[in-house]
Amino acid sequence: MMMLGLGSVGLVLLSLAVQSGHGAQDSMCVSMYSAVWSRAETTERNYYTRYHNMSEITAWMEQMKRENPDVVSSMVYGQTYERRDITLLKIGLSSTGRKKAIWMDCGIHAREWITPAFCQYFVKEILRTYKTDTKVNEMMKNLDFYITPVLNVDGYIYSWHNESTRLWRKSRSPGTGGCTCYGTDLNRNFYANWGMVGVSTDCCNLFYCGTKALSESEAWAVTDMLGKMSEDILAFLTIHSYGQQLLVPYGHPNISAPNHDELMEVGLGAATAIKAVHGMEYTVGTSPDILYPFSGSSQDFARLIGIPLSFTFELRDKGEHGFELPEDQIQPTCEEAYAGAHHIITYAHDKVFYSYAATVTATLSTTLLAAWVSSATLL
Repeated sequence: MMMLGLGSVGLVLLSLAVQSGHGAQDSMCVSMYSAVWSRAETTERNYYTRYHNMSEITAWMEQMKRENPDVVSSMVYGQTYERRDITLLKIGLSSTGRKKAIWMDCGIHAREWITPAFCQYFVKEILRTYKTDTKVNEMMKNLDFYITPVLNVDGYIYSWHNESTRLWRKSRSPGTGGCTCYGTDLNRNFYANWGMVGVSTDCCNLFYCGTKALSESEAWAVTDMLGKMSEDILAFLTIHSYGQQLLVPYGHPNISAPNHDELMEVGLGAATAIKAVHGMEYTVGTSPDILYPFSGSSQDFARLIGIPLSFTFELRDKGEHGFELPEDQIQPTCEEAYAGAHHIITYAHDKVFYSYAATVTATLSTTLLAAWVSSATLL
């Protein structure tokens, strides 16, 4: 029998669901619709080229801890509306001193399945390379990576129920004041110019911002963690789809980040690293400039509380497949996005730990990485 999380994961889904306290509801992940994505022969080689439901991702997180006990631990830092745990992986080499941190979250919008796939790929890559890549090893010594593969757990599970729920975006909290619709857009619910622009007060709308800032337990959990760690976090990366964009704060058209020029420079460097892998173009800028204005985002909140580098990745594509990106694009999407994230993280690391210009180091490192990724096969 193959290893849990990288083998016959379908065999453990029901037991995991029951153990989590949501057996009746989560077991729908193995319904007829979920079976479209189930594989009898999932191997380590092809695991990262497929989408995985929440039970499979939970099993994978446990597997990462078991296989890498010296560098990987997990932390439950909140609960969803439906009382499911919100869990992150903490990755880094042990240190006697206080370490700096990188934050990454995926799956804040349920239908954006490529984003949990990227968080899984990112974890796999840094764990694969830190023993042989001197730069990754150095960053693992100086930084801890806090990675949430699925933030909107309730919504993500719901998006796997059947074809009618596949494109669910929001959380799963019920409406108030007689509104019978469910869910709040978690990326409109943060305490950053909340409710000012690009949102809706109609609880049936996709961009419903909630009854107040932090009305959603998921947004509160992230806010609480960021507040505790803000002095140590060098970069905040939140992963979305789609559009092939790198967004910098702020979403409000009349507000600019104090280090806007730096954010643009680093973002453009990341876009260059992304393009070097498979030739894909990513546009860099503020949301009002290249997408649309909106407020209450986690990215804006991170910059507002002093985290210097805050970026939103909008992964492939530009609308041909949209939120239903085919599985044969998972690998190339993750490869190029990894190069972009690596550039940002390298810049953030070198700016703090070296006195010379970080941009030179980051550009050289990510250019070499991109050249390697474009010629490598998935391991």
